Amino acid sequence: MIPTRPMADFQTTYGPWAVVTGASSGIGRAFAEALATRGLNVVLTARREAALATLAEALRQTHGVEARVVPADLGTEAGVAAVEGGSADLDVGLLVASAGFGTSGAFLESDLGDEIAMLDVNVRAVARLTHGVGRRLVARGRGGIVLLGSLVGFQGTPFAAHYAATKAYVQTLGEALHVELAPRGVDVVVSAPGPVDTGFAEVADMQMGAALTPDAVVGPTLAALGRRQTVRPGLLTKVLTAGLSPLPRWARVRVMGRVMGGMTEHQRA
Repeated sequence: MIPTRPMADFQTTYGPWAVVTGASSGIGRAFAEALATRGLNVVLTARREAALATLAEALRQTHGVEARVVPADLGTEAGVAAVEGGSADLDVGLLVASAGFGTSGAFLESDLGDEIAMLDVNVRAVARLTHGVGRRLVARGRGGIVLLGSLVGFQGTPFAAHYAATKAYVQTLGEALHVELAPRGVDVVVSAPGPVDTGFAEVADMQMGAALTPDAVVGPTLAALGRRQTVRPGLLTKVLTAGLSPLPRWARVRVMGRVMGGMTEHQRA
């Protein structure tokens, strides 16, 4: 159990503004709501402007915070630039890079355009925003970065090979930055949940069974910020981790292949 940081300390360290990507739904929306509860103003970014506007108004009315909407497709250079420009005049203390999507199935049978689009959102946009916002946080001497990894990012995962590879990138980037930036006052944590009940499975064409709620990811992740390098939220994630951890890497790859093979069996039927 990770102790909860007092709200005043959280605001001082990570406020007054937070940038949340993928904020229109799922984990990103849950992060935005949790940060507003803690008194942080939020820059909300995703592709769906109407959904962002509705969320922004709800956060203003419910929590009395400021909320700025920056519609952007992070799969494009222009989209990333829009997020950077849309928050340039604000005192940003926290970046939550929760935007992302997945693909599944046999890699060589996938649409290469979809795979490259996923690479742009899950990797390229994360690198650019982490680099840009990270420099701003170092300049102000305090702040935090939350990166969204996945349980599949700790080993190769057949039938989600490229998605797992993008999350391996996020995991290793976050682990290194946790060490690099700590002496400069910036906290970095990677959140690596198992299956989460969002629109992810539908987009990735996967059939998932038990799954975490977005709130079950957000609470432990924010509690771990400044305390841990990696957090694996939820009992389900911890059970899966406990089963995989004793195995050598090659065996974990095989086990995850069987798990993911079951989730994508309908594609081969």
